[in-house]
Amino acid sequence: MRRATVRTEHANPRLIAGALRPDNTDEMRTSVEGDTVVTRIERDTTGGLQSTVDDYVVNVDVAERVVQHADRHSKSKP
Repeated sequence: MRRATVRTEHANPRLIAGALRPDNTDEMRTSVEGDTVVTRIERDTTGGLQSTVDDYVVNVDVAERVVQHADRHSKSKP
């Protein structure tokens, strides 16, 4: 079994974690520790682990951008 842990810091980690969880596979677990989203991934092969981590990192980036955009939009309303 191959394993990886990805830790990312966010201003609103619970919102980011909530956005990521629906895309998690059975081999993934996401939690929040302080201001950090922690995702543990287990896969049978190195290639599978690499693919899953790559996909996850893209999902984190998208979730963070959406949250930042929504935050800017909500602050610009009168």
